[in-house]
Amino acid sequence: MAIKKQFLKSKPVCKVTFTVPAEEAKSVAVVGSFNEWNEKATPLKKLKNGSFKGTVDLDAGNSYEFRYLVDGEYVNEEEADSFAWSDFASADNCVLSL
Repeated sequence: MAIKKQFLKSKPVCKVTFTVPAEEAKSVAVVGSFNEWNEKATPLKKLKNGSFKGTVDLDAGNSYEFRYLVDGEYVNEEEADSFAWSDFASADNCVLSL
């Protein structure tokens, strides 16, 4: 798994690209505080190499909690900036700091 951040010079936005290697998966989405944890809001596209990839524009200067949803199972990003406990999920959420 990987996260790539590209800060734009023209406006306070960061293009965040999420990549999840999940060859056996049928669907992968990224859910988090930036899309109100909506499972359908940010699906990732399956690539020929079997990984899933997608880019989201997020406001710079903020932190966002997120997780991946791989075939209905929540998965954390190992390369997250940090982790935060969620009482709602009874698990750690990934934290993205921009």
